[in-house]
Amino acid sequence: MGERDLGVQPVDGLMTGWGLTNHGLVDASTEQLNHKQVQKARKGRRLTLAMMQKLTRALNVAIWQRLGQEEREGYFEYLHRHLFSYAKGFDPAWRDPNRELMVKVCERGRQADG
Repeated sequence: MGERDLGVQPVDGLMTGWGLTNHGLVDASTEQLNHKQVQKARKGRRLTLAMMQKLTRALNVAIWQRLGQEEREGYFEYLHRHLFSYAKGFDPAWRDPNRELMVKVCERGRQADG
């Protein structure tokens, strides 16, 4: 692993947990995010602060679009320090306050698929 390759990032786990694909994030972004950028972010290529923030906004929008009105009121908006282990302020012991909501949304998605 090179100096710029930092291993699979927390954003990868969050996207998987929320049932989001790279394409889903690209579609949700209003800022011309592309598939290659999302893939780099997930795999641990070091991104600039601006790119980390762009990806974080896209993730929040993609999740927001899956939530009902009441769920949105309780949604905790992710910050870039929750998505990238090399971001300033990253805490490996941080607990995701959206965990229960994530499970609920994914269950709903599975029921709709099946």
